[in-house]
Amino acid sequence: MDVQKQIEFWKVSAEEDFAAAESLLEKGHFRHCLFFAHLAVEKMLKAHVTRQTEDIPPRIHNLVRLAEIAELCLSPEQARFLRGFDVYQLEGRYPDSAQVLLDLETAQDKLTLAEEMLKWLKAQL
Repeated sequence: MDVQKQIEFWKVSAEEDFAAAESLLEKGHFRHCLFFAHLAVEKMLKAHVTRQTEDIPPRIHNLVRLAEIAELCLSPEQARFLRGFDVYQLEGRYPDSAQVLLDLETAQDKLTLAEEMLKWLKAQL
């Protein structure tokens, strides 16, 4: 396996998903926006997992677990963000999970936090 090629795949894919999240926000699709933002963070974490393990990351969606596998040193705020942000992948995948009511302001705030996390993760690669 070409580790650098895999890292680049995850990184580029994360950037594409975040761009989709921004587009969905503009159209008022808040739940889908945050689902794609979660996917972007997940993929950037998978780039870190690939770098750390030199292997393909596991097929999981839990952001905290991925950060642990990648052995990232997260601040308490970053860890809290990852724990809380997992709700958006559950809501997007499983219709029987608790639904979070979203408005434009909340979606914008969460998207901004996701963007900050992505920038930090990218800088660590």
